[in-house]
Amino acid sequence: MTQKTIVIAIAATDVQDSFSVALAETGHRTVAVKHLSELLAFLQLQTTGIDLVVLDVRLPLNEREDNNDESIQIVRIIRRVAPQVPIIVFSGSICSAAQVKELADLGVVRYINEYISIQDILPSLVPVLSPDSFDRRTSSRVTIEAPASLRNGDTISSVLILNLSKGGMAIRSMNLLSAGTQVIVRFRLPESNGDVEAVSRVVWSSRKAGLGLQFEEIKISDQSTINEFIDVRLG
Repeated sequence: MTQKTIVIAIAATDVQDSFSVALAETGHRTVAVKHLSELLAFLQLQTTGIDLVVLDVRLPLNEREDNNDESIQIVRIIRRVAPQVPIIVFSGSICSAAQVKELADLGVVRYINEYISIQDILPSLVPVLSPDSFDRRTSSRVTIEAPASLRNGDTISSVLILNLSKGGMAIRSMNLLSAGTQVIVRFRLPESNGDVEAVSRVVWSSRKAGLGLQFEEIKISDQSTINEFIDVRLG
């Protein structure tokens, strides 16, 4: 992957440091900003060459003013300055499923936990940084029937995997969840000796078809297990 420029827009210094370290180790350039005014100034100055903004939607407006939870307005402002730049939102800054829908309308379709482990940061960003080489949403699917557990908050339910790709799965579930809901799915692939676990987000929900999940956070070893399984099945 060629060097990319990623803007980390969050006030928390420890989160900035984690992302900067993880990305610098793989040769990428990071720019950390703590306020919306600082972010907008950088975007206006650097009109090209920005590959990704990773954003806390509750980013303070400046050193003296908080955001007051105007999350959607912040993304609209960024879109006016940089309409094409990809945006990934820190999932901890989202307050409701309604916000997820509004953000999707503004082109935000991916989220990341701000406290994700350092080794998992780059794999979680690769689908946006290098979509030609790794497109999670459009990767080929394999039809399987395998049991899985789905955790939504304190509720754990049994579900059935219907198909699997390198970036997500379709499942049959008795409990439908709204698009944008974050869950943890745990399962064991056929002929595998260990469980795979992935923090995922519901991307579609249907009473007839079940749920579609997109993987958001997954260990490199678990992603490799899925990749190998898909590659073998596809021949």
